[in-house]
Amino acid sequence: MDNTENWAARFKRLFLNNRFVLFLLILLLIGLNIMVLSKVSFIFHPINVLLKTVVLPIILTGIVYYLLNPIVNFLEKHKVKRVYSILMLYMLIIGIVAVLLTLVIPVIREQIMDLVSNFPAYGEMIREQFEHLMGSNIFNQVQESINFDPQELIKTISQRATSFLNKTWIGIGGFVGSLIEVVLSVVTVPFILFYLLKDGKKLPGFILGFVPTKLRPETDRVMKEMNHQISSYIRGQIIVSFCIGALLFIGYLIIGLKYSLILAVIAAFTSVVPYLGPAIAITPALIVAAVTSPFMLLKMIIVWTVVQLIEGKFISPQVMGKTLKIHPITIIFVILTSGNLFGIVGILLAVPGYAVLKVVVSHVYQWFRVRSRLYENEPVNPEA
Repeated sequence: MDNTENWAARFKRLFLNNRFVLFLLILLLIGLNIMVLSKVSFIFHPINVLLKTVVLPIILTGIVYYLLNPIVNFLEKHKVKRVYSILMLYMLIIGIVAVLLTLVIPVIREQIMDLVSNFPAYGEMIREQFEHLMGSNIFNQVQESINFDPQELIKTISQRATSFLNKTWIGIGGFVGSLIEVVLSVVTVPFILFYLLKDGKKLPGFILGFVPTKLRPETDRVMKEMNHQISSYIRGQIIVSFCIGALLFIGYLIIGLKYSLILAVIAAFTSVVPYLGPAIAITPALIVAAVTSPFMLLKMIIVWTVVQLIEGKFISPQVMGKTLKIHPITIIFVILTSGNLFGIVGILLAVPGYAVLKVVVSHVYQWFRVRSRLYENEPVNPEA
């Protein structure tokens, strides 16, 4: 009887009175429930539809919110009501969009149409250069040394291109559906954004109302740190991307590169993705410069190098700082993994998502250190 009571006391002390073990058991039960319910498709199908419907508008609204909220807060400190500040910002945005539609968009459209119409000529120039290279003695020597068959290469490229075109035609229906979803999401953004800018300060308190009282101070700290990480990244990355686009446009105009505006716009949009974006943005500029002349290619590479040096040494350190504290190699792996899992959306949200996850995991780890008492002789580092 005594042995039974001792085992019961030990079990109660090690498991039932151990909060960390109970936390793990609760997570296990939640996971088992999700696994069981996921086998019944009609339960999670409405949830999936709801998430697909609201995720994109929420993401777009969040990005614009973090850009405009500091302006609204600044005006509110100077005795301007938030509603009036929001209305003034909306009128300013409408004016900027009108200017873009009347002045910038026609130029971009003209350059895009010109670029598309000149693509056959560019292809012919590349073919002639390739044939000239194939006829040279150097190419023949290299071909013999590595046993390279250009006809086989051309055949492989043709087969790949045919397969790609077939998949492209099949995916047109899906692309049109996605385009309609994006348009509807963009239309709903101003309405969601208005109420978020107006009552956004009440949202943290509303969320904390669902959290147990003892956990509210720590949860509030986590939410503030997450908000700081996301806002710093979004504002900083967009400002950096805009600066890169403006500098490249000026540089392209100086060297006389064709399609300078559309190439700079492409570079600005792709630079939103750190490290990998600039590598993608340089490709169309390289093609246009290469078919123009070798000297133009050299000038374009010089412009690109100078802009990247200015961005890396002056713009990013001043705008971004070191708020994320994430190693560049980690960022590259996070972007690649998130892109494979979630596509384009995953690439765009990889870095801020990782920053938020890092904040949550670090706080959970600190909570575990304190609760487990396994690190009593080691000082807790709040910056870990």
